[in-house]
Amino acid sequence: MATKQAKRKIRHKRIRAKITGTSKRPRLAVFRSAGHIYAQLIDDEKGKTLASASDLAIKRGKKSERAKEVGKLIAKVSIEKKIKGVVFDRGGYPYHGRIKALAEGAREGGLNF
Repeated sequence: MATKQAKRKIRHKRIRAKITGTSKRPRLAVFRSAGHIYAQLIDDEKGKTLASASDLAIKRGKKSERAKEVGKLIAKVSIEKKIKGVVFDRGGYPYHGRIKALAEGAREGGLNF
């Protein structure tokens, strides 16, 4: 039987086969560890990370509240770089909890996806 991480990798590979990020509309990639959450804006054509944000500097609040703040932070950084639209890559994680909170924060911050 496959582990949770192996199943997530399979889901992530399947999702990544269908989506790509461009310089006009980069991929908003999310990584979730047990304690933290990270977000990156990636241009897959050039293989470059355009912006990143994490909850490492955010000390208070629950994990989902910190994830929402990371979403707002990545939206702020991307709008400063004149990027309004992104392709959301949930990284094989189910769309609920911290992943959903990050997505909602990014939408509140002004990103379209």
